[in-house]
Amino acid sequence: MRDTELYQTLLGLTPPWEVTAVNIAQPAAGRPLGEIVIRVRWRPDAPLACPGCGSAAPGYDSRPRRWRHLNTMQWKTFITADVPRVNCPKCGVKQVRVAWAEDSSRFTELFEAFAIQVLKACRSKVQAQWLTALSWDQVDRIMERAVSRGMKRRSLDHLTTVGLDEKSFGKGHDYVSVLHDIEGKRVLDVVPDRTREAADTLWSTIPKAQRQGIAACAMDMWENYMEATRAAAPQASIVHDKFHCAKELNKAVDLVRRAEHRELKAQGEETLTKTKYLWLKNPKNWTERQHEHFAALKVDTLKVGRAWAIKEAFAEFWRYHYTASASKFFDRWYFWATHSRLPAIINAAKTLKRHLPGLLAYTKHRITNAVAEGTNGRIQLIKANARGYRNFAQYRIAILFHCGGLDLYPVGCAP
Repeated sequence: MRDTELYQTLLGLTPPWEVTAVNIAQPAAGRPLGEIVIRVRWRPDAPLACPGCGSAAPGYDSRPRRWRHLNTMQWKTFITADVPRVNCPKCGVKQVRVAWAEDSSRFTELFEAFAIQVLKACRSKVQAQWLTALSWDQVDRIMERAVSRGMKRRSLDHLTTVGLDEKSFGKGHDYVSVLHDIEGKRVLDVVPDRTREAADTLWSTIPKAQRQGIAACAMDMWENYMEATRAAAPQASIVHDKFHCAKELNKAVDLVRRAEHRELKAQGEETLTKTKYLWLKNPKNWTERQHEHFAALKVDTLKVGRAWAIKEAFAEFWRYHYTASASKFFDRWYFWATHSRLPAIINAAKTLKRHLPGLLAYTKHRITNAVAEGTNGRIQLIKANARGYRNFAQYRIAILFHCGGLDLYPVGCAP
C-alpha cells in the first residue's frame, strides 16, 4: 500500500478530499522530533457548494491552511491543504468546510479532543504543554474553543435550584461571583466583583424562560445578591446558606473569646490561650485531646462558654421541616441570644433576625451552597496549580473548563 493510500485510510477521507503526498522532515538541530506533513486536496473535477446555504456555487480562489494532527508514532503530524473558496450569490465569498477540523481551528478535531483529555487530566497547563508539545497560547486557544463549544451546547431546561457565591480572585478584597447549578453540581458562569451589577450579569446568562422555572436560590446574606435575585427571578425563594449563618455566629463567638482573653491576660490568667479553634470547630470533629481540654475548662463561668452554647444551640434550627415550628424555635433562641449581655452575639442574632425569611425558606427548600463550597475547593486547586491568574478571562475559562460540566469535545470525538 502506498503512503498516500495509507493516510487516506487512516484519516478516513472520502471524495472529493484526497491525499496527494506525504512528506517527511527529518529531525534537525533545535527540532528533536521529525515531522510528517500530509498533503490533501479537493479534487479539481469535484463540484463546489456554498457551506452556508448548500447551493451550488462557482469557485473563487483557494487559501493554504495547515492543521496539527495526532502524532504518527513519535513524529509530529500535520495536514496541509489549499482550501477552496466559493462565490455564492446569496452568502458571498465562503470557504469550503474541511472534513477533519472545525472552522477557524488550527488543529484537527481528533487532536483537539486529545488535547482536551490531557488538559482535564493534568494539574496545570505547563504539564499539558509538555505532553502535547504545544505553546502556551495554543493550549489557551484549545481551552477557549472547548468552553465556547460547551456553552453553546449546554441545556438549562431543567434548572430548578441555583446558588450564588463569591470567590477570591486576586490579593486583598478582589472577588468574583459564581453562579452554581445545585442539582447539576456545575458552575453556570463566573463574573468579576460581587456588586449588584455583577449579580445582574450572572442572572442574565440564564434565558428568561429558564429563570422562570427556578424555585430557589441559595446565597449568603449579601444584599447585592438578594436584590439581583428578586429582580431577575422574583418567584424564586431566597434561601440563606446555613454555612454562612454558622460563619456569622462563629465570628461572634471569636470576638467574645478575644475580648475575654484580653481581660484574663490582664489578670495574669492564661485560661483561653490556644483555645481559638476549640470554640470554632464542630464538637463532632474534636480530637480526644480537645475533648479533654474542653472538659477541663470551666465553661459555665466563661463568657465565651455562654457564646459557644448559644451558637451550638442554633444548629437545631436546621432540623425543622415546618416553617411555624422553626419560627417558634428561632423566637426562643433569639430571646436567649439578645439577653446574653454579649454584644457580639446580640449583633449576630439581630443580623439573623433581619434575614429570617431567608432562613425559614430552608424548611421548604432544603438547599445549601455545600456544592459551591466543594467547587470552591476545586477552583482553589486550579488557581494554585496555575500559580494564580492575572487575567480574569483565563480564570473564568479554566473554571468553566474544569467545573462547568460542559460537553467540551468536537462532534463525534468524545472519549
